[in-house]
Amino acid sequence: MKRTLFAAAGLVLALGMPREAVAQVKIGYINSQSILAETPGAEEAQAQFDEDMQSFRSEVEEMAAELETLVQQYEQQQALLSPSAKQQREADIRSKQQAYQERLAAIDQRAGQRQQELVQPVMDKINQAIEQIRAEDNYALIFDVAAGGVVAADPVLDLTREVIRRLQAAETAER
Repeated sequence: MKRTLFAAAGLVLALGMPREAVAQVKIGYINSQSILAETPGAEEAQAQFDEDMQSFRSEVEEMAAELETLVQQYEQQQALLSPSAKQQREADIRSKQQAYQERLAAIDQRAGQRQQELVQPVMDKINQAIEQIRAEDNYALIFDVAAGGVVAADPVLDLTREVIRRLQAAETAER
């Protein structure tokens, strides 16, 4: 925390603020993981994501089972196969493995996009609440302890509950 505060103070000094102004710099922190866990709509977004991904999980499991069956059959019949039949089966296995890997990559990319689509509106609300607190209470900096930049901090500076309170109030007002 001291390093972070010194870095923040150094940044402010480098920007040309007088020492007296540095002493008045207001700093706070949040825990984005706690906020996300308690933000209205986050749980629903995760449930929707899990539901959307279920068909992909089934597809991947089916492809993995087919590949495993193909490998097992090859291993069982390998001694009886001619060299050209072995080469053909090995090529088939490699082709299936490549298709499996490509499909996994495509699903992973799609999952990332879908999660972004579902989580972005929630993150926008969180960022808006944090920015409101920053502006209203004149905070110069608000750190996120979940990001790992803060090693230790005074709990008095923790704004997490206030962000959650505002998000829940906004959700209640929208209903």
